[in-house]
Amino acid sequence: MSFMRDTARLTSLLDRASSGLHAVFQPLIRLDTMEIVAHEGLARTAAQLGGITTPELLNLARAEGRLGEFELAAARTVCTAFAAQNARGRLLVNLSAQAFMQESIEPDDLLAALGSGGMDLSRITIELTERDIVDEPARLAHALGYLRAHGVRFALDDFGNGHSNFEMWNEIHPEVVKIDRYLIHGLAKSAERLAIVRALCQVAETLGADLVGEGVEEPDDLRMLRELGICYAQGFLLGYPGPQVSHAISESAREALSHPSISVPPRLRGPVTQRPMHLGHLVIEAPSLTPQQTNHDVITLFAQMPELHALAVVEDERPIGIVNRRVFSERMAQPYTRELYGRKSCTAFMHEAPLLCDVHQSLESMADILRGQDQRYLSDGFVITREGLYLGLGTGESLVRRVTELRIEAARYANPLTFLPGNIPVTEHLARLLRAELPFTVAYVDLNHFKPFNDQYGYFRGDEMIRLLAGILTAQVNPRCDFVGHIGGDDFLLVFQSEDWETRCMQMVALFNQRARDLFAAEDIARQGIVGEDRHGNTQFFPLTTVAIGAVRVVPPFPGRPETLATLAARAKRHAKRAQVGFYLLSGDTSWPAQADTAATPA
Repeated sequence: MSFMRDTARLTSLLDRASSGLHAVFQPLIRLDTMEIVAHEGLARTAAQLGGITTPELLNLARAEGRLGEFELAAARTVCTAFAAQNARGRLLVNLSAQAFMQESIEPDDLLAALGSGGMDLSRITIELTERDIVDEPARLAHALGYLRAHGVRFALDDFGNGHSNFEMWNEIHPEVVKIDRYLIHGLAKSAERLAIVRALCQVAETLGADLVGEGVEEPDDLRMLRELGICYAQGFLLGYPGPQVSHAISESAREALSHPSISVPPRLRGPVTQRPMHLGHLVIEAPSLTPQQTNHDVITLFAQMPELHALAVVEDERPIGIVNRRVFSERMAQPYTRELYGRKSCTAFMHEAPLLCDVHQSLESMADILRGQDQRYLSDGFVITREGLYLGLGTGESLVRRVTELRIEAARYANPLTFLPGNIPVTEHLARLLRAELPFTVAYVDLNHFKPFNDQYGYFRGDEMIRLLAGILTAQVNPRCDFVGHIGGDDFLLVFQSEDWETRCMQMVALFNQRARDLFAAEDIARQGIVGEDRHGNTQFFPLTTVAIGAVRVVPPFPGRPETLATLAARAKRHAKRAQVGFYLLSGDTSWPAQADTAATPA
């Protein structure tokens, strides 16, 4: 800005800004009672300042060495306006570290500014903003002690962004930590954000601080904050900043907090890590050949670079083939081959259809190659390109190793075939529902006659059938409140909060039984089954594969262990199989863990 070069104009601007500020207040609510317990006071600039915003003025004040002075003016404005409204609850006032560590500002100046309008200091919480890097948090903590002695409390603002950090948290020991909007917005849909906020909850409990979720705009995020045990929240969903203090939260926020269901936690769509790993991390920088080069050139390059497993052949920088070292060496070792082919083009012994992969392709997407029929990548490796141009080579060994490591890590929490939540997330979600003491339904899903199908058609077709079932289950549930877990093989567990859960189960059965027929050969469909061996090795006829769902309704009094529910749902599934029905509801006495089998009735 041009006015930054005019010191006199700057001084005049800051003087006018300090005297022309006005206050607005945004409510902060307690989640368990839905009451407004505090307001954050914010100073705003007057319109006659030419549209210059408060953050811009703060930057100008910092540049002029007057940041502390400007912030005290803002604090006086906010405290005076709050006291004039006889508002209840606490007042949160924004101050940076400079306001406490600037030599020209005495502690009594701070107390006088905060006590403006007769404001009670014991009702003030100072939000330490992230505007400046604090090189000596311990020194700042000492400076805060004077205000603490007068009843003032402190909060770390925007934690998770800016300069807020764990050193500040540990040294200052704030009574409140406000979690930045970056972590809160989309919390209910992001497994990564959820993991970070859960960790912050543990730190806050250990260090004795209350947490506030900032920037709340979505009902699902608000409900997730409450479920995590975070006491307080602030954001546009709850109330916008205004000149008058609020006396009630917004109707949309009240409706969100009154919602009876527990939201399904977000999960990663792929390996648990979701680290940005792609083929660029496996690339081997290797020279390439052109069709004009001879097999003698290939011999020379392989001799110079004994670690290379192959060489790519490129034309106009685009790969057209790959020369496998082992295959090439075996061919050239035959009698008279060097004499006959030594001076001929290197294309003579190249593979004309190499596996081409883009450098940005994720490692997990390469899993389809590992499962494919063409296994040449194990010996030839693959060619890595960027926008179709040759970049380097990759080996099958490195690909298999890294994909396997990802799968092993993912399998701890997600099934490696479907990437649906595994046993640990299933148990955790059941425990959440039991703690909430809300009615829900658990359903066990299993395939009838899957083993004979898998034996006859092979594992690849068997995996395809399991993925088909997983896709139908996830498509038919309500993703906001219903949960699909894959506990192994062809066994799935559904946790419903949807009121129409029975209809959804029946749709799952009908859709799978219809679409699964496409995986059978025409002759098996014609005779409505296959001939195979049972588990004892005896030949017999098996009907086409269908699905069985057994369900149990969970109502008060609730059992103490999630495992009890899985056991009962499995029992209901066995009833469905014996009765040869697609869906079976285990109902009756809800005394846990024993429910009489005689109470089971087919739906």
